Amino acid sequence: MIKELINNLSSKEEIGEFIEKFQPYDLAEMVTDLDDKEQIVFFTNIPFDLGAEIIEYLEPELQYRLLDHIEKKIAITLLNHMSSDKAVDLLLAIHPYQAKILMEFLPKEYREKIKTLMTYEDNSAGSLATVDYIGARKHWTIEYTLSHIRKVGQEAEIVSYVYVIDTHGKLTGVVSLKEIILAKPNQKLEEIAKEDMITVLVDEHQEGVADTLAKYDLVAIPVVNTSHRMIGIITVDDLIDVIHEEATEDIQKLGGSSPLEEAYFKNSVWSLFRKRIGWLLILFVAEAYTGNVLRHYEDILDQVIALAFFIPLLIGTGGNSGTQTVTTLVRAMAMGEVEFKDIFKVMRKEVSTGLLLGAVMGVVAFIRAEMLGVGFDIGTVVAITAICIVIWASFVAAVMPLILHKLKIDPAVVSGPFIATLVDGTGLIIYFTMARLFLNI
Repeated sequence: MIKELINNLSSKEEIGEFIEKFQPYDLAEMVTDLDDKEQIVFFTNIPFDLGAEIIEYLEPELQYRLLDHIEKKIAITLLNHMSSDKAVDLLLAIHPYQAKILMEFLPKEYREKIKTLMTYEDNSAGSLATVDYIGARKHWTIEYTLSHIRKVGQEAEIVSYVYVIDTHGKLTGVVSLKEIILAKPNQKLEEIAKEDMITVLVDEHQEGVADTLAKYDLVAIPVVNTSHRMIGIITVDDLIDVIHEEATEDIQKLGGSSPLEEAYFKNSVWSLFRKRIGWLLILFVAEAYTGNVLRHYEDILDQVIALAFFIPLLIGTGGNSGTQTVTTLVRAMAMGEVEFKDIFKVMRKEVSTGLLLGAVMGVVAFIRAEMLGVGFDIGTVVAITAICIVIWASFVAAVMPLILHKLKIDPAVVSGPFIATLVDGTGLIIYFTMARLFLNI
């Protein structure tokens, strides 16, 4: 439909009626299906503020191509209507020469602010911040502040909060729009502004920012430097992307693979290979010691060949149990529910849980052994081993993430495959040790 409208050179009114039915994200999806000429016609015939919002959903390469090929006057307007954090993302993603060209489209004062945002480390609060917020002076009256909001609010990322800033650029207070509306017209902002604000430092990691915003149930959070000078704000919609990104990264690590920087279908086969081969080789080498354990106990297997029947069952149970524990703990740590100081509480909880799980698995293992007709003695060995392996796997999976976190290593690297590999060899040692004790071999 959108192609037909553009190719038939419909009026702005007809295009306007059509786009009213869709959200900016949906329109961005449609834009990607248009050719270069159609895209330029489309952005030329829609409101600039909507066009800028649509562009924000596009990939940097397409963003630049549009701004580079469309009429310069329109390109300047679109770029200046984009939120500052999205503009920074674009300028950092393209070639420096291309970024330099687009920089010239920005007013000098705004350009300097953008350059400052571009200097902050990736994944930090500063890299997520936008300068499109509403600032005010403490001596302003409510009536004057409302007039100011009407004047600049259209360009702000969010109008839910007004930030009180002194002449040196320091953040001194914050006032919600609700408080401003309910206040008397002649009241001054300093009378209703809250000075005990929740802020984040410019170099704080994005995951910590997301936790802070969620903890205090905010829709935006101010970013300041060590001198408490206002850098910008981070809004909840940006942090939803962060939460999604961090969760995806942890899940990929838990699967025993390096996280992907881009969407799945944007990664080539070679890229997927590089992300996976390192961990796969490490796990392969680690798993090799399982063969050494089997070789060490081959005399026991020679005497009681029936013990071999239960090796896959036992080491699989241990790996599965450990994976359950480590997945639960890594997520709890990411949510700030568990810290290193809780290590003994975690150990008690997980070992107790492992004991209960092991007891059930031991009974099932014994029944399985009886069904295979290997005898009561071997069934007892298998059952006791199942209990011990589940408890051991629970203990290892409970302790290792906390220790790694204390050592400043991402606990998500303690993936399911890693725990399973570790438990495989140690589980076999437990199994054959039990066999020697109970079978007198």
